[in-house]
Amino acid sequence: MTTHFITAEIDLQESPKQLHQAIETELEKRGEPLRWAVTAVDTEQQKVQIEAIVTTPSPTPNAELQTNS
Repeated sequence: MTTHFITAEIDLQESPKQLHQAIETELEKRGEPLRWAVTAVDTEQQKVQIEAIVTTPSPTPNAELQTNS
């Protein structure tokens, strides 16, 4: 498992529940979210800045290395 620090920009939503769903949907595209925070809100642009820690599966070793000779 590998952890990554990411930032994302999400459109501001009509309700907090919709915003929460939009954030989780975007983060799940990049891995499994461990934690996230809204770090900025731009009301003029209707955008929310998110910082998050996500995990992704570790890369598997080359298939040739997994075979027994």
